[in-house]
Amino acid sequence: MSLRSLQALCLTSFFIADVRDGLGPFLGIFLTERHWQPDEVGFLMTAGGIAGLLATLPAGFITDTSKNKRALLAVLCVMITVSTLLIWFSQGDGIAAFSQIISGVCAAFVGPLITGITLGLTGQNGFSAQMGKNEAFNHAGNFLTALIGGGIAWYWGIGGIFLLMACTTVLTLCALFAIRNKDIDNNAARGLASSENQPIPSFSILTKNTALLVTGLTLLLFHLANAALLPMLSMRNAGISGAMNPGLYAAITVIISQAVMIPVALWVALRIERHGYWRLIMLALLLMPVRAAMAAATDTPLMMVPVQILDGVAAGILGVAVPGFIVKLLQGSGHVNAGQSVVMLMQGAGASLSPALTGTIAGHYSFSTAFSVLSVIALAALLVWWRYADLLMTYSAASPVKVGTD
Repeated sequence: MSLRSLQALCLTSFFIADVRDGLGPFLGIFLTERHWQPDEVGFLMTAGGIAGLLATLPAGFITDTSKNKRALLAVLCVMITVSTLLIWFSQGDGIAAFSQIISGVCAAFVGPLITGITLGLTGQNGFSAQMGKNEAFNHAGNFLTALIGGGIAWYWGIGGIFLLMACTTVLTLCALFAIRNKDIDNNAARGLASSENQPIPSFSILTKNTALLVTGLTLLLFHLANAALLPMLSMRNAGISGAMNPGLYAAITVIISQAVMIPVALWVALRIERHGYWRLIMLALLLMPVRAAMAAATDTPLMMVPVQILDGVAAGILGVAVPGFIVKLLQGSGHVNAGQSVVMLMQGAGASLSPALTGTIAGHYSFSTAFSVLSVIALAALLVWWRYADLLMTYSAASPVKVGTD
């Protein structure tokens, strides 16, 4: 593997953090300041989530078949940035919906492409270690841009976040094209050990894999509980008279969680061999119901500190453990990236519904009630993962496993 390409991949992960998520938690604040209601923001975010959801499976299959993943990722980054900038110029319903739909579709490709490029550069043996580095750099990028974004929002207003995103897009493209395309083994990138080209197998190899579907269902419930928590925390703060500056509040929430994710991602990459994927993912699932219950307990701004620390631990674990687990499940299938997309599709279903569900409950009842419901959903995810412990732990071992259909 090429050291230069791996270093460039780390830098790509660093800069793309701000590009992939668009405005992130700043979107709700930007629109709230322009008189959008919580349920309206929730449904807008859901529209983008659904668009991304529909693009998820094609993204995995296209990644498996693509011979130039680097160029494809570059085009998508530009499209995300241009579509997001549209909201800066117009906050009309049609423009906002179009922007979020385009961003959602393009963002659906980023995860499979980064995974495919990583696996193509490292192969199976070096994948988890490199994913740990990717995630650490990604969280460091989120941390830095949130820090800068918070300062921009405080000094110039939320509009400055759009300029920050444009700058990080340029830097992402520079890092991305420093990766040598010839260093990416496209067969290894889809989970094949042989250097010979092989046809893309039937999709049924994925639908028959119970362990893969259980993983997807668990993450669907997890993200149904998780996705709306941070933006709704920021919106609750924005609606409190005399509360902390909304843009600064949103930036601090991101900074706290991203600062925690960096060491956690590196720690997980080193501990997978000892603890296995199932136990590490179980730990992340345990934290979500606690986090939502804490958010429901009080609206004091200081509560977001422990809430976001727990978010950082859970996200840091899942960001490394889940892709590695899926690679283990599907090694040799030729459909690793499509398998990643199946799980992303299911967790995306939860994430896309989360803002609408939480926004509706908050609009008709209260934010506290909405967060309590999220805690119950998170418990359901935990129970599903526990129910299939025997099956999942079979694949959780550090040694390579045979792709199964049970």
